[in-house]
Amino acid sequence: QVQLVESGGGLVQPGGTLRLSCAASGFTFDRYPMQWHRQAPGKERELVADISSLAHGTHYADSVKGRFTISRDNAKNMVYLQMNSLKPEDTALYYCAADKYGRPVYWGQGTQVTVSS
Repeated sequence: QVQLVESGGGLVQPGGTLRLSCAASGFTFDRYPMQWHRQAPGKERELVADISSLAHGTHYADSVKGRFTISRDNAKNMVYLQMNSLKPEDTALYYCAADKYGRPVYWGQGTQVTVSS
């Protein structure tokens, strides 16, 4: 069955870095654009970054542009989110998702990122 499993979250100080990973299985990974979303307590889920199926294009939310980098390894069925210069407002549950025709169709369970001193 389809699985998306995130890892790499944790507690980090402001200005720190984390690298999130998402392992995909059960579908033809290299045919799907992939996304990272996040949801903070009391807030709506936010699309943070996306990457095309063959990694030819990426997009970022304005709030993370210049600090986060999305990448993928189709040979390993993995997608990553490198997060630098983390801020307290980046605290959220981070999800990876597989996109089909412009909407997420598969979701992971999420990994918690907490930015605090």
